Amino acid sequence: MIRLLRTIACALAAPALLLAGAVAPAPVQAASACYAPEVLKAVPGEEKVRPHTSTGATLTDRLLPAPKPVPAPLAGSIRRVDLPPGVKLVALTFDLCEASSEVSGYDGALVDYLRAQGVEATFFAGGKWMISHPERASQLIGDARFEVGNHTWSHANMSVTTDGALQRQVDDADIAFATRRAAAQGAGCNVSQVPERTGLFRFPYGSCNAQSMSYVNETGHLAIQWDVDSGDPAFLGAKVMAETMLRMIKPGSIVLMHANGRGKHTAEALHILIPALRAKGYRFVTVTDLLAAGTPVIAPTCYSERPGDTKVYDDAARAGRRILPVQ
Repeated sequence: MIRLLRTIACALAAPALLLAGAVAPAPVQAASACYAPEVLKAVPGEEKVRPHTSTGATLTDRLLPAPKPVPAPLAGSIRRVDLPPGVKLVALTFDLCEASSEVSGYDGALVDYLRAQGVEATFFAGGKWMISHPERASQLIGDARFEVGNHTWSHANMSVTTDGALQRQVDDADIAFATRRAAAQGAGCNVSQVPERTGLFRFPYGSCNAQSMSYVNETGHLAIQWDVDSGDPAFLGAKVMAETMLRMIKPGSIVLMHANGRGKHTAEALHILIPALRAKGYRFVTVTDLLAAGTPVIAPTCYSERPGDTKVYDDAARAGRRILPVQ
C-alpha cells in the first residue's frame, strides 16, 4: 500500500568522475548569494495542489546543446551506489511532479529546513512544474547545495508513451530547465557548474520500457531510481516515516521523497531523520556526488521495490486512466 500511494504521487557528471573512488563533496554556495533570505522563505499555502487552469504552464522553445549519450556501463536503472568500506553517504531526493490536470505545490518548509541544516539534496522536477513555479525552480537551480534533474514534462507513464510524445516529455523538461537556469543566472547565481541540459532523470511511477530507457540514456540522462521509499504520500505520520527510512537506509542509499505538496509530513519527518542519520555518521550528498563516490548498482529494467510491481499503473495508462493520488 505504501508503494501504491508513493508511486501514484508521483546532472550527468563526467564519466571519469562517476567511475572514480570516494570523493568529498565540493564546498557549496548558498542560494542567498543570489536570492535574499526573505525571497527564499516558505510561503504558507504554496504547498497546496490546485486544479489546472487555462492560464497554466506554457513553454518557449529554445535550442540546447547536443546531448552526449551516457557511457555504456552507466546505462539502465540506477538504484543505489556501492561505496568503499567506512564511507557513509546518502542521497536524499525529492520529486516535484506535476501532471497535466493540476498545478502541484512547493513544500517550502522542507526546503527551508534543508538549507538551514546545510543538507545537499537532489530534486527531480517536471518541466511543467518548473514553468508553473518559475521562481522556485530558479532558486533550486541556483543553489549550489542542490541539483535538479528531469522528471518528464507532465509526469507521463514512460512505459506506454512512445515515439514523438516520449521525446517531447524528455526534451521539453530539459528546455524548461534551461529556461529557469538562465533566469537563475540573470539573478546573479553562479551556474557555471550547472549544465544547460539536465544530466539526471527519474521515471514517473518508477516505470519504463526499453524504448524510453534508450531515449533517456541516448540524450545524456542517467536514469535514477531508489532503494529507499519514504512512503510520504501516505498519512503515516512523521515519526513512522522517519523510523522506517532509518531502518532501510544504508551507505549509498538513494531515498525517494516528495516536495510538491504530495508528501504528507515529509518536512516534519526530516527533522527526525537528518539528525538521526548524522548521529550515525552519515553525510548528505547529491546524487551526482554519490555516484562519483562509488559503483552504481544498475538494473536493466525499472521498478519500485521489485521487478513487475508497476504493472497496475502501466495497465491503467494503457487503458487511458490515471490513478489519482490521495490528497
